[in-house]
Amino acid sequence: MKAGGVGAVLFDLDGTLADTAPDLARALNRVRAEQGLPPLPPEVARPHTSSGARGLLKAGFDIAPEDGGYRALRERFLDFYEKDLCVDTRLFDGIPELLAKIKVRKLPWGIVTNKGKRFTEPLLRLLSVDHLAGCVVSGDSTSHIKPHPAPLLLAAKLLSQRPADCVYVGDDLRDAQAARAAGMRFVAAGWGYHGEGGDPSAWDADAVIAHPRELLELL
Repeated sequence: MKAGGVGAVLFDLDGTLADTAPDLARALNRVRAEQGLPPLPPEVARPHTSSGARGLLKAGFDIAPEDGGYRALRERFLDFYEKDLCVDTRLFDGIPELLAKIKVRKLPWGIVTNKGKRFTEPLLRLLSVDHLAGCVVSGDSTSHIKPHPAPLLLAAKLLSQRPADCVYVGDDLRDAQAARAAGMRFVAAGWGYHGEGGDPSAWDADAVIAHPRELLELL
């Protein structure tokens, strides 16, 4: 990916801006404890974090949305998560510095996540980045979630940018698919969770970076 010509940068949240895996895994294990099951090791839960409740409940209970009992487990999981939303969650190393340098360049940036507004807005406040982003598009901001392009297209509109002038940074295959469908460039966050999509080098990304600081060289 050649540097230049970037009008705005959009970021995924879980696994890209913030390491939310510890708090999500804790919520999952509280539900498992209620069901008489032992804790799921962090290294088992972590790769599923980008898939949200669906992915984590699949990892913890081998249950899917169409299965009986899924809705009750999901609500219990989300209730636990909401109560301890930002105990161990932190911005990834290098993200605060990256955002500061983007601000110096006066480059608009925003967040596009499948996480619902119920969790996104308080989490961003707790991480002290809510006032920095030019826009925040949550999983319920449009009638679709990623990999559908609608959330990314809304973010571009909110930032008054053409989709072709936007770069989306994410850590999941669905992020790459959404960016492509929206006509945006895509940068894979090598430090993220990657989930069911596996190796990000196979996602047809414009670039795969190992550390947030590398993004500046592409803008």
